[in-house]
Order: sequence, then C-alpha cells, then structure tokens
Amino acid sequence: MDGKNSLQITRSGIGAYDDDGHAKRTGNLQSAVAHIITAVIGSGVLSLAWSTSQLGWIGGPFSLLCCAIVTYISSFLLSDCYRTPDPVTGKRNYSYMDAVRVYLGYKRTCVAGFLQFLTLYGTSIAYVLTTATSLSAILRSNCYHKKGHEAPCKYGGNLYMALFGLVQIVMSFIPDLHNMAWVSVVAALMSFTYSFIGLGLGIATVIKNGRIMGSLTGIPTDKIADKFWLVFQALGDIAFAYPYSILLLEIQDTLESPPPENQTMKKASMVAIFITTFFYLCCGCFGYAAFGNDTPGNLLTGFGFFEPFWLIDLANACIILHLVGGYQIYSQPIYSTVDRWASRKFPNSGFVNNFYRVKLPLLPGFQLNLFRFCFRTTYVISTIGLAIFFPYFNQILGVLGAINFWPLAIYFPVEMYFVQQKIAAWSSKWIVLRTFSFACFLVTVMGLVGSLEGIVSAKLK
Repeated sequence: MDGKNSLQITRSGIGAYDDDGHAKRTGNLQSAVAHIITAVIGSGVLSLAWSTSQLGWIGGPFSLLCCAIVTYISSFLLSDCYRTPDPVTGKRNYSYMDAVRVYLGYKRTCVAGFLQFLTLYGTSIAYVLTTATSLSAILRSNCYHKKGHEAPCKYGGNLYMALFGLVQIVMSFIPDLHNMAWVSVVAALMSFTYSFIGLGLGIATVIKNGRIMGSLTGIPTDKIADKFWLVFQALGDIAFAYPYSILLLEIQDTLESPPPENQTMKKASMVAIFITTFFYLCCGCFGYAAFGNDTPGNLLTGFGFFEPFWLIDLANACIILHLVGGYQIYSQPIYSTVDRWASRKFPNSGFVNNFYRVKLPLLPGFQLNLFRFCFRTTYVISTIGLAIFFPYFNQILGVLGAINFWPLAIYFPVEMYFVQQKIAAWSSKWIVLRTFSFACFLVTVMGLVGSLEGIVSAKLK
C-alpha cells in the first residue's frame, strides 16, 4: 500500500467509522453551505436596509463588503484549526471550544466559552423577538388590507413568543447537529425566499417612486452625537449579520473525508459568503433606495410595504419557518456541551444518562432523556422571558454583533492560527494579522457602545 492510500485510510477511518471511532460523517459541500446560510442569513438581513440608511450610500455598501471579506478571512483561518497539529491528518477538535482549549489553554478557553455561549444565547433571544414580530406583522398586514393603512392595527408579541417557545421545546428533542441537515436545508430555502421577496418589493418600490431615495451620508440627525450613536449601532447590526465562527468547527465536524475537511469548509465558506453578500447588498441597498430617510428598522415587518398583503404574509411566514430551524442551529452547541459536561460529572446517574423510548399518538417514536428534557425546556423558557423583557430588535442585534465580531470571529481564530502554523512574532504575516485584528477590535468597540446607548435610551423612554 502506498503512502497516499495509507494516509487516506488513517484520516477517513475504516468501514462505517471515522478515524476517531465515531460513526462515519456524511456531510458534504452542499450540506455545509446549507448549514452556513442557515446560520448567517437570519434576522440580521432584515436590519440591513436600516443600517445602510444610517451609513449612507458610501458607508453602507462599503461596510457590508468589508464585513464579508473579514468573515471569509476568519473562516479560512479557523477551518485549518479543526485538526491538531496537522490541518489534514491531526486530531479532531469537535467544537470551537475544543480548539481554543487545545491551542490557547484553559484561561482563554473560559473567556471564549463565556462569550460563545453568551452570543449563542443572545441570538436565540433575537430569533424569539423576530418570530413574534413576524407573526404580529402577518396579522397587521391583513388588518391594514381590510381596514386601510391608517387603521390602529396593533398586536402584542408576548403570546407569539410563548407559542414559538412551545415549538422550540418540541424541536429540542432533535439529538444534535448531525441530525439536523434537513432542518438547515428547509431553513436555507426559507431565507432565500424572504430575501427575494424583500429584494423584489424594494425594486418595485424604487420603480414606483421613479427615483432612488437616500443620500451619501445617510439619515440626518439634529445632534452630531446622535448620528455617531446610530452609525455605531448600524456597524454593530452589520457585524451581527455575518460571522458564524462560533459554529464553523461544529459544521466542519459533520463533513466526510476525503477530501480533507478544511478544504471542503473553505470552499463552502466562499460559496456561502458570496451568496449571502449578494443578498445583503441587494436587500440593504434596495431597501434604502425605496424608503430613504423613512427606512424601517425591520424591512419586512416595519410596514414600509403594505401591498400586496399576501406577499408580505408569505415573506413573514418564511421568516418564521427559517427561525424555527435557526434557533436550533444556535442552541444545539449549548445543548451538546451541557450534555457532555453532565455525563462526565454524573456518570452513574440514571437521570442524566438513561434514555426511554416514548411513543405518542400520531407521532413516530423517539428517545427521551429526562435531563435533556428538563435543561432544554428551561433554556427555551429563559430565552422567551428575556425577549419579553428586552423587545428592542435593532439594539439587541447590535450588541450581539459587537460581542461576537472581534473576540470570537477575529481574535481567537487569529491566535489559534498563529499557534497552529507556528508563525513567528514580528514576521510579515504576524504583523498583517495583528493589524487586521486591531482594526476589527475598533469596529467592535464602536458597535457595542452605540447599541448599548440605544438600549438604554429605548428603556428610559
């Protein structure tokens, strides 16, 4: 047997198992792209027209393109860190946290873990908010169609958040990310659908207006300080819309090999980021071109569009279906981490480790674990409660974007790449990546400050 064949068997395992003894992974380029698009094109796309309106015709598109480039660089660096020490034949790191622990040690793992779970948890809250807003928008759309655009059509979101929570409790019975390829495919299709609808409505409104709205510097404000706050918040919203670093290694861990997982992941990242950037530019720019200074915070629920009402309903229904899957994509890493911790901590506990087969009428049988049921139900209920208490869509997205953007999407991937590639201090590559990291740090600070100011202002009104 030659060296190349021996290497392939070592990397891909023998028979039905991979080299780490786990069941053979079956993910491919298409499933990875679907997972990434599900993770990336979420509620963030709906705020991009508002972000563009704050930054203007120069700053808006430029910021979107810069964030796309930064995200690809981050994913390129991180995908090589899936295996240690060699990116093709080394030992697998099953998650973002595993990689940080192996490359950077325990202390920085604690920091990264806190930020990762905070971002994942916060994104779940944002998805609860967006789902409730979309459900309310469907009811308001039908009300406006029947009673006129000036009718007092108002619907509270708390009931819809609770209903969404019930759906997520049921969805949480899905064991892990490996069993969710179909969820990602459906969610990705939904994201394409509502993005196309938002884009189409924006183009139609521009044609109807007969001109392109907006200005080079964005929406004016009475005070310069207010403009700065809004620009910073817009940068935070854009930062939220792109990075998926905290899920990248979990997605990469679903890929079959050969070809090497890092090669497939880099291709998937390039394809997914190209697709999402196209949609982001179209939705952000055409939304701003359609409404100018009146651009709503949420393109499809802010009622810049009223008709055709059935198309607004369809778009919001697609958003809801996408977010049902997206919530699970962001929650599963927390679920799996807690499951592993509990199994290690209580190896003899039946409550933690035993599974019971349950068969309900009209539903297929499934395995029930009491610990998973209790923890995941509590998790979902807590996200619903916080969403009810902080119902501020754009500001929440900005805070999450700032928390995620530099520490998790830039700093840790860069630091791990230094260790993995053994890059010497003060070498040309070291200087370039350090400069890149510092520039992203400044963007994070601006986004966090602006979004926190927005939350405080909204809460005090």
